[in-house]
Amino acid sequence: MTACAIEGGTAGAATTADPGPEESGEPEEPVGAESAGAEGTTGLEGAAGAEGAAWPEGAAGAVPAGPAAPWAGAPRAPGTFTLTADGAYGARLTAAPGAPGEQRAWYPERWTLDGPEPYAVPLPLHQPEEPDAQVVPLADGRVLIRRRVADRQMFSLLYPTGPATGELALGAVECDGMTLLPPSPDGSSVYGLSAGDHSSLLWLVAGGAFGPELVAEIPGHCSGGVWLDRAGRMLALDRQLPGGGPVKAVAVDLERNGEVTPLLQIAPASDDRLLLADPDSGLLLIRSDAPGHDRLGWGVLGSCLPVRFPECLRPADVAVTPFAVQPGQMLMPESCAVALRIDGAAGSWVGIWRPQGRRLHQLAAPEGWSAGAGYWSRDGVLHLPYANAATPCAVARIEAPGDDGPLPETGGTDGDASGTEPSGAVTPPVVCKPVPLGQAPLHRTASPD
Repeated sequence: MTACAIEGGTAGAATTADPGPEESGEPEEPVGAESAGAEGTTGLEGAAGAEGAAWPEGAAGAVPAGPAAPWAGAPRAPGTFTLTADGAYGARLTAAPGAPGEQRAWYPERWTLDGPEPYAVPLPLHQPEEPDAQVVPLADGRVLIRRRVADRQMFSLLYPTGPATGELALGAVECDGMTLLPPSPDGSSVYGLSAGDHSSLLWLVAGGAFGPELVAEIPGHCSGGVWLDRAGRMLALDRQLPGGGPVKAVAVDLERNGEVTPLLQIAPASDDRLLLADPDSGLLLIRSDAPGHDRLGWGVLGSCLPVRFPECLRPADVAVTPFAVQPGQMLMPESCAVALRIDGAAGSWVGIWRPQGRRLHQLAAPEGWSAGAGYWSRDGVLHLPYANAATPCAVARIEAPGDDGPLPETGGTDGDASGTEPSGAVTPPVVCKPVPLGQAPLHRTASPD
């Protein structure tokens, strides 16, 4: 592990907001319109609104800002829509629409997304699933399901067999609770995290030779789960050490018996969580309260440049959560398009942002969008799966808007109401050599804009 130099700089209001939720996949708490300083500059360790127009029928492309009205007849899925790392398959728990208050019979559903037309395959068994079951698709089209039975977690692989559903039991783990992590980039492995107050257990629940296998026991309470490479070796987790203290992202090496090394160290007492990582460019999306309250920031894996907290990523009275990064931008993290889920009083809609563009584009989501689900193609097209009364399985495609227009004048260092990031965000690269963490300076004078 190498460490990067840390630029000093203060940002944000004097008060500190409560930390966001433990699970990095959940939306962060909405922030208000209180003022904040210019983007913060802190350290990173390198280890590996308005109502929008209706979605046009059958159309793909950018749409006006604001949320789309939810589909009134859609059942509220108890879990999330999960995609494979390459976006070829998706899986969710679903149920047929029914009258309000009617009991739902939940069953897994697999979506095939890499063909000319998306389609869904129901995978029901002889009895309905419990609402707390969790499903994860694999690259071969099978779907892993986790069920809780008493004090055990049961795992099976589901697959279509003609008109029926086949099931291959994988085994069980005795524990009170477990969360399945995002599918491994290798397409065949799925890991589960069983978190305790003093230690957390990382299990390989699919892809092993003999059923679920214990991979590592990590001291402290862990959450999150972000892959740092395309081989499925380096996994980032958010960890709080036994006895309390700040939450810090750490890297777990699965080929070295779960060896744990620090990943984020922005400030000694700050909660620093990793939300997303792009292995191609090294772009990292981070949530931290180092600026004084929880903010979204970005950095580059292995870089000695500081983490930055753009003002445009904290619009008033909404929660903003990144869910997908454009792949294939080798050595160009600033040009990666990032998709964000925006949650407000009117519903959920989509944001698109690039570090170099320094502006947040807000777009309406398709009716029936599985909020927070989507993936990018390498050429900058965002794919959003959705289902509604007219279309049981569909994908909306949005081309990332350009950032060629002039930036509005901010009139200062804090940015203006338009949500534009301060112009001081883009600075010439600092040429410096990564140094070990123990030798990295905690503060230094920031370069002039």
